[in-house]
Amino acid sequence: MTYVIAQPCVDVQDKACIEECPVDCIYEGPRMLYIHPEECVDCGACEPVCPVEAVFYEDDLPQQWAPFGPAAAEVFEEIGSPGGASASGPLAGDHPVIAGPAPASA
Repeated sequence: MTYVIAQPCVDVQDKACIEECPVDCIYEGPRMLYIHPEECVDCGACEPVCPVEAVFYEDDLPQQWAPFGPAAAEVFEEIGSPGGASASGPLAGDHPVIAGPAPASA
């Protein structure tokens, strides 16, 4: 299990979570931030600092935002594990779930 960033982050990207992450596993996409599921150590440091409450433990992800869990994992399928967001720079694109218009929050 890992932490997941969900819909409230779309088009916000506050980045407070990036500052708190001790393992540099939060990557920036064009419209939102993504937690790398293989690099995350489940410390939870990112969750309380998110100003829009977009960070959830994977098991606690609200049903209306369930697609954000698999989307985060799929973003990294092609690039693998770069070993840290700061060294790799921003992601080239967002997952299709995020790339289109922002999903309606329930």
